[in-house]
Amino acid sequence: MDGIRELLEAARAAGLTTGRFRGLLHIAIGRTISKPDGTKLSTGVTWRALASLLKTLRYDPELGREAGADPDTLSPRDRERYWYAVIALARVDGPEARAEAEKLVAPLKDAGFVVTPSTTAPPPAKIRPIVKEKPDAKTEKPEEKSPKKKKK
Repeated sequence: MDGIRELLEAARAAGLTTGRFRGLLHIAIGRTISKPDGTKLSTGVTWRALASLLKTLRYDPELGREAGADPDTLSPRDRERYWYAVIALARVDGPEARAEAEKLVAPLKDAGFVVTPSTTAPPPAKIRPIVKEKPDAKTEKPEEKSPKKKKK
């Protein structure tokens, strides 16, 4: 977690967050981050941990607009909940986030971080609601019960 904190602080100090915030989220969640000497800093973090870090580091809430969120409609008081909602709305698994992440790899390398696809953590996945299909009444017959045996 300290590695992600270090990355987020360095990215903000270098001015890499503006215009590529969605890519930064993608990297923090689903990529392996290491130092040039090979020391692994992170293999990805959970949304909740990232939201907590963004709150702790006091990231500008206006960055949420870049990720597709409207800061005026999200929870203004609870910043951790706010950042969690921003991450959820950012579609960090989408092609835009991947493209922004690829644009960040070289500047982050100049800042002292090597970003590679994670081997232990899966890439950020799409959220799919669980939908139970209802059986079609016309095509399916109700299950027939077997007759009970009478006791003698």
